[in-house]
Amino acid sequence: MASLSIRNVRKVYPNGNEILKGINLEIEDGEFLILVGGSGCGKSTLLNMIAGLETVSEGDIMIGERRVNDIAPKARDIAMVFQSYALYPTMTVRENISFGLGIRKVPKAEQKKIVDRVAQTLQITHLLDSKPALLSGGQRQRVAMGRAIARDPSLFLFDEPLSNLDAKLRVEMRAEIKLLHQRLGSTIVYVTHDQIEAMTLGDKIAVMKDGIVQQFGTPQDIYDNPQNLFVAGFIGSPSMNFLSGKLVAHGSNGGAAFTLEHGGQTTLVPLPSTHANIPAIAESIGSDIVLGIRPEHVTDALSARGSELNGAHQGYRPSEVSCTIELTEPTGPDTLVFTQFNGARITCRTHPRAAAKPKQEMQLAFDLSKAVFFDPVSERRIG
Repeated sequence: MASLSIRNVRKVYPNGNEILKGINLEIEDGEFLILVGGSGCGKSTLLNMIAGLETVSEGDIMIGERRVNDIAPKARDIAMVFQSYALYPTMTVRENISFGLGIRKVPKAEQKKIVDRVAQTLQITHLLDSKPALLSGGQRQRVAMGRAIARDPSLFLFDEPLSNLDAKLRVEMRAEIKLLHQRLGSTIVYVTHDQIEAMTLGDKIAVMKDGIVQQFGTPQDIYDNPQNLFVAGFIGSPSMNFLSGKLVAHGSNGGAAFTLEHGGQTTLVPLPSTHANIPAIAESIGSDIVLGIRPEHVTDALSARGSELNGAHQGYRPSEVSCTIELTEPTGPDTLVFTQFNGARITCRTHPRAAAKPKQEMQLAFDLSKAVFFDPVSERRIG
């Protein structure tokens, strides 16, 4: 296996279209990197540059200690798993997995050992004599992964490998890929537009937009501490709520509160002192800001009081606000309720027994100890 370094990498096409605008990423040997973002953000272009399928306009790509910019794809010691599986339809599963080994002139006896070991790892031993047409989507993806594993490369590249599978199978294959990574200790770069895949699979995530890495870090850090509005809205399901409003001075000790408007009434929701004392937030008192708060931090008042009794808020008491519920979505363990504050619909995660029905009143608790604040012009986080 090998580490991967991407240093100030740019991609500019002859027509002047700049796809990647100075990408810098470092992952250690054995880490799982996710490149995530919407269509056209440059993630697949970057993966193809690592693979050698696209040229590098500027910067360096290092696999281990080796600069690979000008090295042919077949000499980079990589293996790629595609969205389309790319299996040979006239070959059996065994032949598909061993195809690359044959090209490299690995002895037949050694090929058989490798294929048997890989098939056992992926639990497809019973499929070795079958052809791809007889396999399900998940089985075909296992074969595609097996062909990559058989090569024992320094680096695995996955290009949206689960996007053709149905929802249930995607969940199952996600777990299979994670277990595979744990067993092999392999270095993986994985491209997806699905933020749930990004959160559940990666050791590190690079969130991309318009050819720029918006944030790079661990899944939990990006979830808890998004650096701008795009990252905050992209990572998380349901996505973060955004409320435009004003911060106002509150109390006699330099505190601050956020203004919430619902049904013609205004409520001040105090910030915890840990937030109010942040210089950038204190400087924003009297100004318009964007408050970001995740659905699990706007919940029914009863659940919030229980959390408070258990010491979850360490002295900070979430503010309870009355509102009218517009819509509910039961999910089993939780019920999502939807209402409006400050002219925006927000999603709240509540206990099923506490959720009000549409058009009914409900007390919601806002836990601003978990909130983040953004500048409405630059969209950068201020606290």
